[in-house]
Amino acid sequence: MDVISKLAVPGSSKLVLLVFDGLGGIDNGGRGSALEAANVPNLDQLATDSVTGFHIPVAQGVTPGSGPAHLSLFGYDPLEFQIGRGVLEALGVNFPLQRGDVPARINFCTLDADGKISDRRAGRIPSEEGARVIEKLVNQVKVDGVEIHLRHVKEYRAAMVLRGEDLGGSIADTDPQATGKEPLPAEPSIPGPENRKTSEILNEFLKQAREILRDEPKANMLTLRGIDLFEPLPSFQDLYHLNPTSIAVYPMYKGVSRLAGMTVQEEGQETIEDQINILKKVWNDFDYFFIHVKKTDSYGEDGNFEGRISVLEEVDPYVKAIRDLNPDVIAVTGDHSTPSPLKSHSWHPVPLLIYSEHCRPDRVQQFNETALLGGGLGTIHGTSILPLMLANGKRLTKFGA
Repeated sequence: MDVISKLAVPGSSKLVLLVFDGLGGIDNGGRGSALEAANVPNLDQLATDSVTGFHIPVAQGVTPGSGPAHLSLFGYDPLEFQIGRGVLEALGVNFPLQRGDVPARINFCTLDADGKISDRRAGRIPSEEGARVIEKLVNQVKVDGVEIHLRHVKEYRAAMVLRGEDLGGSIADTDPQATGKEPLPAEPSIPGPENRKTSEILNEFLKQAREILRDEPKANMLTLRGIDLFEPLPSFQDLYHLNPTSIAVYPMYKGVSRLAGMTVQEEGQETIEDQINILKKVWNDFDYFFIHVKKTDSYGEDGNFEGRISVLEEVDPYVKAIRDLNPDVIAVTGDHSTPSPLKSHSWHPVPLLIYSEHCRPDRVQQFNETALLGGGLGTIHGTSILPLMLANGKRLTKFGA
C-alpha cells in the first residue's frame, strides 16, 4: 500500500468497480457454475475486450467474510487491517463513530422456555418490528459510566456502540452459532483491564436486554457479534488521490465504503436499474465508482442456483450501460466465492476482468470460471486489483529512476 500510495498521482480518468457479491462458483450437478449457465453476452463481450483471471481475497485456502474481502478489493490488506463486523454495521447506518468507540452487531434471537436459542434470527422479523424492539431498548437500557447508542439496521439486525473511557474491543461473540444452546456471556478474547471493563458493561447490557425483551413473542433476546475497537482507516483520497463514491444497497457495504472514505449514495437504489441511474446522475462528480450487487451471494447461501443465474442475467444489460458512459477503466469481480452447492462463502479464487484501452486483452472470450483459467492475469491477490485499475487509468507514476 505504501509504495502504491507514493506512486499515485491525480488524474482525470474514470474508474468503475462492479462487484457481484459471492460471484465465484463451482459446478452444480453437471451444469457448470452460475456464470457458465447464465446468458450474459455483455459480460462475455467485456471479457473479450479485457485482461482476465482470478483473485484471492486473503490467502490461498482462506474463506473470507464480506468485510475483509471488500477491504482487499479497495487495496487494504485484510490481514493488516482487521475490522470487526460491528464497525461496518455502525458505519452502514451512518453512525458517527469516534476513535475509541466499541461497536457491535446485534442479532435478535428467540429463546425457548429453557433459555436456549430456538431461532438465531428471531424468525427474521420484519424491519418495522426490529425498529420497534430497538426503540424499546433505547428507552429502558441504562448502564452507568458509558454511553450506549443503538440503531436498527434491517430486519433482525441492529448496531450498538459503546462510548466511554478506557474501553477495549477484544471481546468474543455471544452468539453460540447454533440453536439449542444458551447465549454466551461477553468474555475478553485477550486479557487486559480495558477488555474486562468492556465485557462487564456488555454483560450488564445483556442482562437488562433479556429482562426488557422477555415478553416479546420472537425477539426476546439478542446476541452480540463483531465487537471491535474503532480506529479510522487511511482514506482513498489521501492514499490514491481519488474522489470515490459507493452505490450499494445493503447497509454493511455502505459501511465498508464509508470506512474507506467514500461518499456513500444513500437513497433510491433498490434495483440495479436504480443504481445505474445514480451512476449516470453523479458521473461528473466523482472519478471512482463502486457498484455492489448483493443477491448473487444471498442466493448462493440459500443454495439457489437458478436465483444466481437470474441475478447475473438481470444485471448483464446494465454492463453495456456502464460501457456507454466511456469509463477509462472497468473492473468486474466478486468479493469472494459463494458456490450454491456449498451454501456458504468459500476459498475458491474469484473471477476477475479489467478493461481499459491499454489492458493488453488475452484470448478469453467468456466471463466464467472455466474460460478464465486461460486469462492473462492468472491468479492475483485481491489487493492488486486497485493498483491495476490505477495503472490502467494512468494514475501511477514510474517507480525509481
